[in-house]
Amino acid sequence: MTSNDILSRHALSWAKELVGSFPAVVIEGARQVGKSTLATMLVEGSERPARYLTLDDDVQRAAAQNDPQAFVNQLPDGMLVIDEIQRAPELLLPIKASIDRHRTPGRFLLTGSADLLRLERTPDSLAGRAVTLPLRTLSQGRSTAASTTS
Repeated sequence: MTSNDILSRHALSWAKELVGSFPAVVIEGARQVGKSTLATMLVEGSERPARYLTLDDDVQRAAAQNDPQAFVNQLPDGMLVIDEIQRAPELLLPIKASIDRHRTPGRFLLTGSADLLRLERTPDSLAGRAVTLPLRTLSQGRSTAASTTS
């Protein structure tokens, strides 16, 4: 399946605006609502260099946990997408520090199934540095092209 086979979401244009305005955008929602797909669509439409990393991958998660600072700073002039950020909450402080040094919009795109502010292990919030885009399940009203079957 390619991105051409995926219905465009109303949230895509809103997400593009947020990425252009805030240093970090958090796409949050329940499992299987399309967070990773929306993040991928944003990366594909970006003119800046981007790197997509998922913390569902054991190797990437271990790298994040072993050296959070290096993990966060691996693409200083582009967009770093960290999928399933709740799996390594120790990344939040280095992200906060990195944003405080350089407040360039669109530096971090984070996805997660859990509210980052409510995780027990969250060391700090990204208040004032990130905006949350809540993503719900796709419905006909939330897509720009609705299909019908007979």
